[in-house]
Amino acid sequence: MWRKYFKQALYTGILVIPFLILFFHPKNYKGAVLLDAVAQPVSWLQVPAFELKKLFFYRETYEEYRRYKQQNEVLKARLIAVKENELARERFELIQSFRNNQNYSSILANVIGRDPSNWNASLVINKGKAEGVTVGQPVVSPLGVVGRIAEVGHNTAKVILVSDPSFAVAAVDQRSRENGLLTGTLQGMLHLQYLTDKADVKVGDPVVTSRLSTAFPEGIIIGRIEDVEAAENSNTVECLVEPVVDLSELEEVIVTTNERDRN
Repeated sequence: MWRKYFKQALYTGILVIPFLILFFHPKNYKGAVLLDAVAQPVSWLQVPAFELKKLFFYRETYEEYRRYKQQNEVLKARLIAVKENELARERFELIQSFRNNQNYSSILANVIGRDPSNWNASLVINKGKAEGVTVGQPVVSPLGVVGRIAEVGHNTAKVILVSDPSFAVAAVDQRSRENGLLTGTLQGMLHLQYLTDKADVKVGDPVVTSRLSTAFPEGIIIGRIEDVEAAENSNTVECLVEPVVDLSELEEVIVTTNERDRN
């Protein structure tokens, strides 16, 4: 029993004596030396006590961390969903505004597939014969020309994009009214061909669908001229045209019937 009280008295003395020396002998050098001597073992005792405290509260703290992390991931997912809904709403409003300003009836379709081997050559939409889609119909977006319908199923259709080499449409320089034939290339750019060597075309000019086109409505923008060069073995010039529509980011498109809306 006496050992128990002796240990308690010893620990009490270690903690109390330094404070007594500090308050009652502040100017006593010997007291300061004693205080330093006693403070050292006290600091040694604090280290294992601190480590034991960390071990005791580690599990509780870790569980709290996991709970907050899960809540954070849920909030991030909700934020992404809200952002996607907002972007979809903005696209829909832009498309509806574009359709309302056109004199042609149209069909709104979602992009549901692409050709992995040639991402910018074709795509698949979720509208087909059941919705009145037919081969050859022009496909556009509020930003400009996308392509044309190449194949039609009952509820789906394949679209050849403007960048495909098999695509062609009559086009005109919007500024100078110079007419030519615009075709796709394997590199994703477009060629405006069959312009005379004296054609008034400049870098930066917008290129739009021509009234000579039998498929596309007149005046829909296709791209802008990036370069003008003389054609080989002929007295004509060719223009390199960059499409205005980013074909890799399309999510919705508009199939136009090229028939004037009577409403």
